Amino acid sequence: MDPMQKMWLSLVALLIMALSVIVVTLARSKTEGFLRGTLSFVAFMMMIFGFIIGLASII
Repeated sequence: MDPMQKMWLSLVALLIMALSVIVVTLARSKTEGFLRGTLSFVAFMMMIFGFIIGLASII
């Protein structure tokens, strides 16, 4: 993978992680019950996916 592809991959990873932080913040402050748990779980999965993409950009 060339350096430019690594740059774009790491940028995508950062944006996914930032989006997951926004989702979990909104879920915990604006929702309750089942929706809160679902949004928190989705945000957690997004964070893991962003982490994996970030690792891929390093290797």
